Amino acid sequence: MRLSVFGLGYVGCVSAACFAKEGHEVVGVDVNPTKVEIINDGRSPIVEPGMDELIAEVVAAGRLRATTAAKEAIESSDVSLVCVGTPSAPNGSLNLTYVKRVCEEIGAAIEGKSRPHTVVIRSTMLPGTIEGVVVPTLEIYSGKKVGRDIGICINPEFLREGSSLADFYSPPFTLIGADDEETARMVGRLYARIEAPLFVTSIKSAEMVKYACNCFHALKVSFANEIGNICKALGIDSHEVMEIFCRDTKLNLSPYYLKPGFAFGGSCLPKDLRAITYKAKELDVEVPVLSSIMQKPLVLRRWNSPYSPHGPM
Repeated sequence: MRLSVFGLGYVGCVSAACFAKEGHEVVGVDVNPTKVEIINDGRSPIVEPGMDELIAEVVAAGRLRATTAAKEAIESSDVSLVCVGTPSAPNGSLNLTYVKRVCEEIGAAIEGKSRPHTVVIRSTMLPGTIEGVVVPTLEIYSGKKVGRDIGICINPEFLREGSSLADFYSPPFTLIGADDEETARMVGRLYARIEAPLFVTSIKSAEMVKYACNCFHALKVSFANEIGNICKALGIDSHEVMEIFCRDTKLNLSPYYLKPGFAFGGSCLPKDLRAITYKAKELDVEVPVLSSIMQKPLVLRRWNSPYSPHGPM
């Protein structure tokens, strides 16, 4: 396939290089001419194990090049991946300046194309952003209709710095959010050789899955640190505690307790939460995550529902 990748930061650079490695013809687009020059010289503009060698290989093979010209990239591709940043504004909202600007450029370039074009969003954006920002911008600047002349989908990335190449080829799953089957099939072809479960869902659901994942990761880090702080105050080896904790893949690290439904209850969970947070107060240890769980509890009852297991006795 012929791809254009907009934004040659971490996600864009890794995506461009890996898709070129998979045999696709890729042109990277960035407003920074230094990044463009570095890639065209066969070097990586980001620091990541294996990236210098990979970019050198695919540039030498003629499957990856970079440019600052959006129109040229659109004309020489059928699918565009948007990988620009969505930084936080001072009030915590997302700054969508770069996304809007890229969609304006893509839309203007699509206007003169006679064949359909597919836009794949890899940037992390809140649910409703594609519907409320991306689609209107593309349609206004192209004079064409999404769903008829333009395919649109979201394809969230799950890359970690330091292991991004391994993560690209061995992700937990591949997620495609699209509201039409043809677009989903086309984007799915990009991952034909990636051995991972493929989930196709609606655009809004896919937008939300990415946030659910990142919020849960942040929660896990905070939880582990609070348990660690209590352990330290009690003279307990926190690493041993959490290592044993993680061995439980039946309840602790599992889908159990992670289905929306009723409040938790039973005789153990409320009692034990109160006890450990009280002990933390005695030790003068701050545990805001653990304390917040009981601040405004829902109805604490025992429910015979698979969606709200009350926990072991």
